[in-house]
Amino acid sequence: MREIRHPSRGELLDEALILRFDAPASATAENIVEFQCHGGRAVVDAVLAALGEIKGVREAQPGEFTRRAFENGRIDLTEAEGLADLIEAETESQRKAALALAEGGLKKQIAAWQDRVLAFSAMAERAIDYDEHDIAVDAAFQRDCGVLASELQQWLKRPRAEPLKHGVRIVVAGPPNAGKSSLINAIAGEDRVIVTDIPGTTRDHVEVPLSLGGVPILLTDTAGLRETSDRVEAIGVERAERLTELADILLWLGAPEDAPPHRCLVQIHAKADLPARATARAGSRMVSAVTGAGLAELLQVVENAARAVLPAEDAIALNRRQSQYLEEAERAVSSAAASTDWLLIAEDLRAARTAFDRLTGRAGVDDMLDALFGRFCLGK
Repeated sequence: MREIRHPSRGELLDEALILRFDAPASATAENIVEFQCHGGRAVVDAVLAALGEIKGVREAQPGEFTRRAFENGRIDLTEAEGLADLIEAETESQRKAALALAEGGLKKQIAAWQDRVLAFSAMAERAIDYDEHDIAVDAAFQRDCGVLASELQQWLKRPRAEPLKHGVRIVVAGPPNAGKSSLINAIAGEDRVIVTDIPGTTRDHVEVPLSLGGVPILLTDTAGLRETSDRVEAIGVERAERLTELADILLWLGAPEDAPPHRCLVQIHAKADLPARATARAGSRMVSAVTGAGLAELLQVVENAARAVLPAEDAIALNRRQSQYLEEAERAVSSAAASTDWLLIAEDLRAARTAFDRLTGRAGVDDMLDALFGRFCLGK
């Protein structure tokens, strides 16, 4: 424990634990001193005010410590993205996925890929240097490049990080007065959407973020799908049609034969409490938002489907930026595997190395760094 005193007045501000972290083993690879003060607001404000009177001392900007760690090579861009996601995590699955990135899981995998591409590049450059011998591209080289390309393709097929981060988008769609808004309210457990018997009440989509069995979901109510001359409602119908295409899971409340094609379609026979709706067609789930009948079973089906959309808890999930550069690397390696010209192969492999460098933040990412580190809390 040490006394913290005002630099000019000598006034005792606090007694605190002072920790010193020497470069390059600190969090930012710089020399760092940490004050662990008592947590009262007045104490913290007094210490910060005193530090502010020292020439050259200022408060850190949002994300500055993590940015310094990145710029000093302590972490790469994928680890920084993981830390940002970890700070914003609201569910256990989000926390685990973010931690896998923050601890360098993707960084290590990329390093292994880079080593293989570098070895391929060395072979290509050596063949070019000795082109007077007219060295042909052998089948083993093409096979090894193809194996790496297939591995990258498998990673690109993995469930993405966006549904885990923003919620699995579950869209409720169907004709007007099918019971969509009532179902939304029943699932949410409160009145989140206006419900009337007037067709076309919902003219724009309404999003309700929820956690279903620990799975983040974004429940989306949409305008009733029908032909309409009302300009405002027509805009809502157009948006509803677009949302059904973007949905991870589509809950359809209309006639089964009218259901749009979708990779994950759940057909619902709503208003099952009404005598006229007592019988459902095969394949449709009977649900009543009024009595709650069939609701628990529907939620279990939705939860199971949502979990299938999400990455496994022990798997690394790629975000949109990471997928973009990994796809560039995969295309370049696939092109190299199919080529019989060493010059073209070398160029393809250079493109793959560049894509990996952008993926880790070693090149071509200056335009997005401010946006990334701005997501961090002050200082962090």
